[in-house]
Amino acid sequence: MHIKNNNKTNTFIQGLRPFSRTVPKTLKKYLQKGSYNYSNIVDNWTKMISKKISDASYPSSVKMGKNMKNGTLVLNVIHGKEMEIEYKKGEIMEKINSFFGYDCISHVTLKIIQDSSKSNYKVFPQIKNIASIKEKMSKIRNDELKNSLNNLLKAFNERNK
Repeated sequence: MHIKNNNKTNTFIQGLRPFSRTVPKTLKKYLQKGSYNYSNIVDNWTKMISKKISDASYPSSVKMGKNMKNGTLVLNVIHGKEMEIEYKKGEIMEKINSFFGYDCISHVTLKIIQDSSKSNYKVFPQIKNIASIKEKMSKIRNDELKNSLNNLLKAFNERNK
């Protein structure tokens, strides 16, 4: 094996290297801060936690301690559901820690937010001239695209009823 010295303090043997040396520095920084745990918690939130809890709250951030242990999970909780979630903190920590296989979360902090999902207006405007849209769609030659647009139009109309 050839020993290489590039005028750096680190000397390494050409060939096999430890995995930690192949990971980019910017990615290492995020992995050390526990963002991997946060992304896993966000991705699997509804699978880990019961439907009732996941409807009332969602993870905002994770602050990890040393050695990826003693982390604090910050949950955004809908106003009015905070007492329910407060009583379920132990259950939340237990389910997250069992998901990861080790005790990574030791505290859960609640952050109360206003529920903005319940609003009186419709998100999408009403389509007034459906006939002109169907006429334009009939000119499309690609059958798959035409079927997809028809399904989209049906879903759009169902949502606005």
